[in-house]
Amino acid sequence: MNRDDLADFLVRRRSGLRPADVGLPAGQRRRTAGLRREEVAQLAAMSTDYYTRLEQRRGPQPSTQMLASLARALRLTADERAYLYRVAGHDAPDRVGGGEHVAPGLLRVLDRLTDTPALILSALGETLVQNDPARALFGDVSHLTGLERSAIYRWFTHPEQERAHYPADDHDRQSRAQVASLRAAHGSTGPRSRAGELVRVLTRTSQEFADLWAAHEVGRRFSDHKVLLHPEIGPIEVDCQALFTEDESQVLLVLTAPPGTDAASRLALLAVLGTQAFAPEHPTGS
Repeated sequence: MNRDDLADFLVRRRSGLRPADVGLPAGQRRRTAGLRREEVAQLAAMSTDYYTRLEQRRGPQPSTQMLASLARALRLTADERAYLYRVAGHDAPDRVGGGEHVAPGLLRVLDRLTDTPALILSALGETLVQNDPARALFGDVSHLTGLERSAIYRWFTHPEQERAHYPADDHDRQSRAQVASLRAAHGSTGPRSRAGELVRVLTRTSQEFADLWAAHEVGRRFSDHKVLLHPEIGPIEVDCQALFTEDESQVLLVLTAPPGTDAASRLALLAVLGTQAFAPEHPTGS
């Protein structure tokens, strides 16, 4: 661990970001254009004291989980993330097959979406980031680990929970779309990848998946129009827009409804529910 280089890198990256770059209000009486230490700590879900000690060259070696959070908070590119890991004394994470790192370009768009459900997914259907309305609609999945993080895995292993978000007459189409998406990821990363592991496990545990996998459908597809079910608000008709990274390893999904419609009113209510339900989970870093 190179404490000097780590501290210098964190300070420079923090000072090079504006609050608007990460979806934070500028506020008043701000002396510098960069982010404050407590703002970086808040974005990275760590204590301000812990982050301050890293910048002051006296903190413990951060774990890879902490580094992943810092890379996301500071909007690091893949090269910058690799450098961060190395100066912190860890091997740089593999860039192939997704992972925890979120494309900074997608994050900048997500930061500006606060009144409608939006989330960033990996090629394996893992929710990497979701805003408050998306949490209110789909639930908070940030606590999940391993294969459970993949919505594709949960669709076939926990159908009673995962499929509750969709009307029953849409389940077959969703199953086909989930498998086609996984086959596209499998084709890009190969049988020895995390996608390959997912295929092997699901083939053993789900006959439905095995049958659909044998059909060889391929495609990263997201329906332009769908109905989603919320336990309190009921059915919500939404239009789905998908923005992919260049390598299609991640996608930003934005759910909207035409202004003045019943669906738009329900999405507005969902945004309020999301703010009320999840605001306590975002500490101020004090």
